[in-house]
Amino acid sequence: MIEWRDEGTVLASRRHGETSTIVEVFTPQHGRHAGLVRGGVSRKMAPVLQPGAQVDVIWKARLEDHLGTFTIEPIRSRSAAAMGDRVALAGLNAVTALLMSTLAERDPHPELYARTITLLDLLIHPEVWPLGYLRWEMFLLEDLGFALNLDSCAVTGSQQGLAYVSPRTGRAVSAEGAGEWASKLLPLPPVLRGVGDYAPAEIIEALGTTGHFVEHHLIRSIGDKPVPTARAAFVAAITRQSGA
Repeated sequence: MIEWRDEGTVLASRRHGETSTIVEVFTPQHGRHAGLVRGGVSRKMAPVLQPGAQVDVIWKARLEDHLGTFTIEPIRSRSAAAMGDRVALAGLNAVTALLMSTLAERDPHPELYARTITLLDLLIHPEVWPLGYLRWEMFLLEDLGFALNLDSCAVTGSQQGLAYVSPRTGRAVSAEGAGEWASKLLPLPPVLRGVGDYAPAEIIEALGTTGHFVEHHLIRSIGDKPVPTARAAFVAAITRQSGA
């Protein structure tokens, strides 16, 4: 018998049989991991297994490659915080959907896990959630091998006048360096470099740029599948709320 214990956040669950649930959790030491929760559809367990919930998990299986079973105890529920704000709820859905789509099973990403928990803790502060999500998505790209390099111009080497991002390399390009290629480059709003006033319109523009790398680099590296629709729904929710 193989057994381990870890903490995690619930990404998704689906009914299995009459009373059980197959649950996907993201843990710091065991990555994205699935397991069977017996009685998962019960009144006691169903609220614990909502996406975004932070839980204590014990996984047991006869062999390493088996599905195994989870024993799950709640640490922190985030459903009430998420349900209280449309943007936060849409953002939570985007986070869990992207992690489900991009993380290889059982591949640990402890720092990404820590940053995910930090982001989910911001659900009670919806006014900063879009900025928090942008920072998280940039780290998701970095942690999975597609970091943006926005410190200096890829053409001139200058750190001044940075205005664009190369859609191919993810490197910053200055207005001077862009020249006649400017129309083929992605915008580089100051918020992507940690400066500026973090206005909603700027965050939306920044999410357009990071979204390019999520779709055309990260997701494409995994296989022929689309970006989860939850991400577009999140950007649309920010746009509606801000009137941008």
